[in-house]
Amino acid sequence: MAVAGRLPLKTVLVDLSGTLHIQELAVPGAQEALRRLQDSQLQVKFVTNTTKESKRRLFQNLTTLGFPVKQEDFVTSLSAAHDLVKKWQLKPMLIIDDAAMEEFEDVRPADDAELDSVVVGLAPDLFNYETLTKAFRVLLRPGARLVAVHQARYFARKDGLALGPGAFVKALEYSAGVQAHTVGKPSADFYRAALDGVEPEAAIMIGDDVNDDVAGAQSIGMRGILVRTGKYREGDEKKIDPPPAFVCEDFPRAVDAVLQTIAASS
Repeated sequence: MAVAGRLPLKTVLVDLSGTLHIQELAVPGAQEALRRLQDSQLQVKFVTNTTKESKRRLFQNLTTLGFPVKQEDFVTSLSAAHDLVKKWQLKPMLIIDDAAMEEFEDVRPADDAELDSVVVGLAPDLFNYETLTKAFRVLLRPGARLVAVHQARYFARKDGLALGPGAFVKALEYSAGVQAHTVGKPSADFYRAALDGVEPEAAIMIGDDVNDDVAGAQSIGMRGILVRTGKYREGDEKKIDPPPAFVCEDFPRAVDAVLQTIAASS
């Protein structure tokens, strides 16, 4: 399974929702598979577009599910969006879930009159006509910015696929005549920040989203592994060019592919 001309593998980036777990249900065997991956001495980081929960809550939830994780190994689009808001000194209207709001406590404006931007994450209870109309009006203000924590089309719940925030970001773009700045996957900047100096050719991404996880990672030179869990739909691997480096039934099989790649190159 070695790839000619590739740098030795150093880092594995792992998606969370749909790859390790679906809501409060872990993918069978994923905890032990993660331990095997960590025992390989590769650097393992968790990169996620999940915006319904803060990094602290994500860590607590994964720990509760029995995953051997450390909070410092999480790279979230929510934190990246917070950092961008601070960098640009924005006063945002936040369309994000209450469980994620703690990420933005230090940048929340005191008065709606100060609003000069809109930040959109996954917030199903807020995706209603009045909230989106308020956001639309903010975006009509001179110089207003629209920040998408990510633009996923859909995500996996226990009861099936559900609309992601991308549809609502597109609605605001269309009505307000603005272009959203997307922070999370598949942004090249997001992936490079997660790699933290490691060459993309020495890294691999494991995820269930063929566009955001696999194509996004491969666009900067990483390898991508697509798992057939979460939001995966039959034939997804045929929708991108180049195709995924590997297509695996689930996360434990993806870990097998990574470890075999290491063995073949040693």
